[in-house]
Amino acid sequence: MYRQNNRRHASREVRMVRMAPHDRRTTVRRKRDMKRAAVMLLTFVSLSAICLGIFYSVIDFVFFDLPASKSVAEFAEENGEKMPQEILGEPEAVNTGDLVRLAEESEPTIPLIAIDAGHGGEDDGCCREDVHESHINMELAERLSAKLQSMGFETLLIRANHETKMSLEERVEKAEKAGADMYISIHQNACEESEETVSGIETWYYGEREGSRRLAQLVHNGAVEKTSAFDRDVRDTDELYVIRETSVPSCLIETGFLSNNAERQALCSEEYQAKLAEGMAQGIDLYFHPKTMYLTFDDGPSEDNTTAVLDILKERGIQATFFVVGENVKRHPDVARRIVEEGHTIGVHCYNHDYKALYKSVDSYLEDFQKAWDAVYEATGVEVKLFRFPGGSVNAYNKTVYTEIIEKMTEKGYIYFDWNASLEDAAKNTTPEALVQNAVSSTLGRKKVVMLAHDIHYDTAQCLEKIIDSFPEYEMKALTPEVEPIQF
Repeated sequence: MYRQNNRRHASREVRMVRMAPHDRRTTVRRKRDMKRAAVMLLTFVSLSAICLGIFYSVIDFVFFDLPASKSVAEFAEENGEKMPQEILGEPEAVNTGDLVRLAEESEPTIPLIAIDAGHGGEDDGCCREDVHESHINMELAERLSAKLQSMGFETLLIRANHETKMSLEERVEKAEKAGADMYISIHQNACEESEETVSGIETWYYGEREGSRRLAQLVHNGAVEKTSAFDRDVRDTDELYVIRETSVPSCLIETGFLSNNAERQALCSEEYQAKLAEGMAQGIDLYFHPKTMYLTFDDGPSEDNTTAVLDILKERGIQATFFVVGENVKRHPDVARRIVEEGHTIGVHCYNHDYKALYKSVDSYLEDFQKAWDAVYEATGVEVKLFRFPGGSVNAYNKTVYTEIIEKMTEKGYIYFDWNASLEDAAKNTTPEALVQNAVSSTLGRKKVVMLAHDIHYDTAQCLEKIIDSFPEYEMKALTPEVEPIQF
């Protein structure tokens, strides 16, 4: 493991631990090629504009015999015609920078992954039984590079071979100059005591670098999943130079203990190395191509719990959806306004959470909905389009009326959302730990998840951060009318 010698704790190398739009930069070569293409395009546009100008000038005087004081546009307007925009446009208004920008945006960008095989040259890292860490690191880096390239990524091997010797500063500088979008440092671990009992994978990240925590979780989870190695968890540190000083999401993974005989033998095998590379590549791919989760909260707003939920979402930069109860909006209009002001989607749940009265008839439902809609509009100014049935679109209370209600609401232009995963936080005698487990187990790895939660419950707010951390493979968004609804 790398540490910067002048940081606050010059401790030994080996330690045992327990525990949503990415900023792309193209490579120098790709930028140069696009700028060259943009300049050629600008030249072509300019020459075409000049030729068009000469052509229409000839038309003016040869065919129309226009007075010198009148333009083609003026003559056309006098005759009730309108000239095409390409004739009236001014070629000199074309901006070279805009063309370069458009060229860059139109070309699909491929993430460049910097892969740093730790140690190298005279620095072997930790060694056991003639197995050198630097060699295992290099073999894993090459396997990971090949796997990522087969998945369509570009890769940069920071260290070219076993003999390459590089300082920490040189490693970071190489990745920065190449315009890497991600930095992965690969290492092995060792333990002086209890060598045969200590094993597993641990992954480090620098918490101040945006995206690094999520990256570390994804790479770590992938490696543990594919190898079934002991999970030593993910840890934040500011002592590792290469992940602290890079300007892109980065992590350092310790893929095993060379001091453990069984794990050392596994790390030397091609089969185990292939599993590690596959797991790490899976995590990297999910970082750039995440699944989608829509966090939804019913029954609020409440003054304390909804506020706590909003605070967490704001800190994490996550947008969610709140299906509110009209009575609660009347009680806490300021919280409802905050939901809207902070960019979340607000929808209607009902006005009064009385199932028997609500589903007594189609008319009783429509009356309740309108009352809730009016409460939201009065408090926030939002004309709600989305709604959620209390109990879901099909439940024991609305069996005789739900079909007609859906028909009437659809005719009015409203869209309803059910869910396909749940915290089950409306149940009695819940705990934050149980809610997290419910959320994880109910997603079933789906690519699109609408997660049901309730922002009026204390335990929900208490475990929300843990829930968010449990789904690094998902990008969390707010529902909109454009999202294809999940419906029972």
